[in-house]
Amino acid sequence: MDFETLGDNVHDLNQLTVIANESYSGFVKGLQEDIQKELRERPTKADMAFFEGKILLLNGEQHVIDSAEATLISAYLLINKYVDKQGLVTQKYKDDLQNNQLEPIPYPAIEPLAEHVHKLMQSIFDEKVALAGLVEDGHKSKIERNNLNENFQKKEFQELWKRINHKYAYTVSYDSQELIEKVIDSINAKLEVNQLRYTIVTGEQQTVTEFGNMTSTSKKVGGALASTVKYDLIGEIAKGATLTRKTVVKILQGLSPKKIAMFQYNPEEFIRGVIKLIKEQKATMIVEHIAYNLIDGQYESSIFTEEKQQETLDKAYAAKKHILNYVISDSEVERKLAKDMDAADEVCVYAKLPRSFHIPTPVGNYAPDWAIAFEKDSVKHVFFVAETKGSMSSMDLKPIEQAKINCAKQLFNNISTSSVRYAAVASYEELLNRMQSID
Repeated sequence: MDFETLGDNVHDLNQLTVIANESYSGFVKGLQEDIQKELRERPTKADMAFFEGKILLLNGEQHVIDSAEATLISAYLLINKYVDKQGLVTQKYKDDLQNNQLEPIPYPAIEPLAEHVHKLMQSIFDEKVALAGLVEDGHKSKIERNNLNENFQKKEFQELWKRINHKYAYTVSYDSQELIEKVIDSINAKLEVNQLRYTIVTGEQQTVTEFGNMTSTSKKVGGALASTVKYDLIGEIAKGATLTRKTVVKILQGLSPKKIAMFQYNPEEFIRGVIKLIKEQKATMIVEHIAYNLIDGQYESSIFTEEKQQETLDKAYAAKKHILNYVISDSEVERKLAKDMDAADEVCVYAKLPRSFHIPTPVGNYAPDWAIAFEKDSVKHVFFVAETKGSMSSMDLKPIEQAKINCAKQLFNNISTSSVRYAAVASYEELLNRMQSID
């Protein structure tokens, strides 16, 4: 029951008890947004003030209803008794709408607005009416369509694309016992598992958007394994870490009693933590033992344009030598590199590679950032694939991320027979330096 019925006692009757299985602050935020959406003030009258200033899309262009058009719309509704003197929608309008017998708009100046006028009318009494197309899409792209340009057709880029447009499969051979020992040491040294807790939050809703008198109590869960949920510990770890059950058993047998006990009070976090540490240790061992082989399949040129267009200009750089009109950068480091390559005489053409262009590694697919074709005889290596990182210090990179980069080095610099080379760099200057150091 709402305020009009209960008055100041509205919150005495309407009380909500919530049991949330997520962050309470996140739950409350979402709840309040939903309440605001449902309870926000809705227009109740189809008068001149309601129509004037509404933004419509006519033939793909924005149109704002002015006062003269609003006056004609109001006149049409009054003449046909679709609204009363107060501007309230009448039953006659609803009946004519339902029977598909709405009177045509006789005024040529607003006749093109007829469909939008009736949708606006319906929006007053029917919340399910779709208003798509009536207002400007605030999320539409603010840049022109990012199509392939003439740079893509340059022979230098076509030659580069022909050399890197392959798909690969890998094989890895390493000593299982060595991995088991390293994983055991890592888990015993690094695994941390938080005991499950629950928090009871009590408060009073003051307004639609505010809660007050908030208090909270946090308690630990006594025994997570007392529930009826059953965990296949060995199976889950084997699946997540891509190991055999036999290998997982040997790892668990080597853990200290203190670490094994952590499983009892937070099984899911224990499993996630163990899988993460296993993957990290695998990542440090695979690079020197990996081998890549070409397999059937290539990428279509459409991968460069099929990803979502950038919606605003803050990350879009209007490039000169890029194969698309705009470079959509993920960071300031990438944006600066693009600008530097545009200004560099030795760069002929380059491409920001889409995420769908990737090479497989034992720790997940890896997608490099750039493909660059240099002017012939201007640099040591004409074709280059690059990864952009703000810092190339091994201390700043996660083990799995570092492993993916090392796999790319193996593929392009050591295994591949093509003239393409690879480096992970933080700037264009570093890229030039690395080109001189790679054989």
